[in-house]
Amino acid sequence: VQLVESGGGSVQAGGSLRISCAAYGTNWVGWCMGWFRQAPGKEREEIATIDGLGNTNYADSVKGRFTISQDNRKVNLYLQMNDLRSEDTAMYYCAAALRGGAPLDDSQYDYWGPGIQVTVSS
Repeated sequence: VQLVESGGGSVQAGGSLRISCAAYGTNWVGWCMGWFRQAPGKEREEIATIDGLGNTNYADSVKGRFTISQDNRKVNLYLQMNDLRSEDTAMYYCAAALRGGAPLDDSQYDYWGPGIQVTVSS
């Protein structure tokens, strides 16, 4: 199983960005996936997760601004980020786990991408 993020970069506050995660190595049936982030000097934070049925969970900090989605074949995971704020600046990670549900708990995920930087300037 391999996960590779793309689409990060710099954006001004109030702007939008979509990051992607390409998933390889399995048919992804029964898997849940999620996005997490870590800012310098802070703990890794859960952002959004999606289960095998398309049910989603969001952290309160991004609810209403971020949207997690997958393509029909589940080989690509997306995070659409709108109304970005300086506090959204972080390394963003894609993660996956072979399990039901979509827990907002990074300890439940076994596979991780290398991460991609998102920087929001005010």
